[in-house]
Amino acid sequence: MARVEGRIVLATVAVFVALGGIASSINGLLYEKPRLVHIGLLAMVLGVASFVTLLNVGKGEDE
Repeated sequence: MARVEGRIVLATVAVFVALGGIASSINGLLYEKPRLVHIGLLAMVLGVASFVTLLNVGKGEDE
């Protein structure tokens, strides 16, 4: 049970990383900073991928 709760906490952190990436990308678009846009997009992709991976139930695990 503790392992599942840890994954939920990490998934929550991943969601906030994705939201920060969205905010960073918008900020970079508004102030014409291409590097900030790229960093924001990378953070967004990593956050979403981590969220999906952490909450995906693996083979052989009980639900």
